[in-house]
Amino acid sequence: MAADFLAKNTSVKRVWVSNPSWPNHKSVFNSAGLEVREYAYYDAENHTLDFDALINSLNEAQAGDVVLFHGCCHNPTGIDPTLEQWQTLAQLSVEKGWLPLFDFAYQGFARGLEEDAEGLRAFAAMHKELIVASSYSKNFGLYNERVGACTLVAADSETVDRAFSQMKAAIRANYSNPPAHGASVVATILSNDALRAIWEQELTDMRQRIQRMRQLFVNTLQEKGANRDFSFIIKQNGMFSFSGLTKEQVLRLREEFGVYAVASGRVNVAGMTPDNMAPLCEAIVAVL
Repeated sequence: MAADFLAKNTSVKRVWVSNPSWPNHKSVFNSAGLEVREYAYYDAENHTLDFDALINSLNEAQAGDVVLFHGCCHNPTGIDPTLEQWQTLAQLSVEKGWLPLFDFAYQGFARGLEEDAEGLRAFAAMHKELIVASSYSKNFGLYNERVGACTLVAADSETVDRAFSQMKAAIRANYSNPPAHGASVVATILSNDALRAIWEQELTDMRQRIQRMRQLFVNTLQEKGANRDFSFIIKQNGMFSFSGLTKEQVLRLREEFGVYAVASGRVNVAGMTPDNMAPLCEAIVAVL
C-alpha cells in the first residue's frame, strides 16, 4: 500500500533498495510504476555490513527519492546497522531530502521490541516525514492472517488528514477491506496487560531459541570438520542467515542430501533444531 500511495499521490519516482534485499521488494515497487535502484549493503568477503559502500552509493540518491531500510533483522543478510550508523544515515537522509520507508517485519527478533526500534527512532527524531510498513506475521505467529500496518508520519495534521484520505482511497481500490480476525487477535493481546506480558515473554523465548540455534550451528559445523570460519553467523540477527554458501553448493545440498536453502545461500535458522543439526552440518561440510 505504501508503494501504491507513493506512486499515485506524490511526486516520488524512484525507490532505493539494498543489495541484497527481500526479492519481492523490487516487484512491489516496479508494479506500482516506480523505478528501483540499488544501494550497496553487504561485504561478502568479510560477512559484514559495508557501511562505506552503502554511504557512497546512497550519495547518488536525489532529494525526493524514497530510501527503503529494513527496521531490523535485515533480510536476507541478518546484518543490521549499529545505532551510530543509524544516526549517520538519519542525518544524511535529512541533509539529502530523502523520504525514508521502513520495512519492519521482524521487530523483537534481533535484540528486543524496544531495542529493535532504535534505528526507526533515530530517523523519527530528525525527520518530519517517513513511512513505516509493519508486519505482525512473524512476531505474533499469524502469517496467514495478513496482519500489519502502514504508518504515515507527517509534519502537520493537515498533511496527515490528506494522506490518510488518499491511503484509504488506495486501499479501497486494492483490497477494499482487510481480514479482521488476525487484527482482532493482535488488538486483544496489545490492549490487555496480562496477555501482552505473555506474548512478550514468548517472543523473547523464540528470539533466544534462534540465538541458541545460531551458536549450535556454528559449533556443530566446527565439530564436523568445516574448513572455514562460520562464526560470523552468531553476529547476525533474526530468522535467517546469509551462510556464504554458493549456488552450486546449495544445489548439491538439495540433490545429494535433501537439504534445502535459497540459491543465495540464505538459510532458515528458525527451522534448525538440536535433532536435525548434526545431519544438516554434515551435509554442509560435505559440499564445502
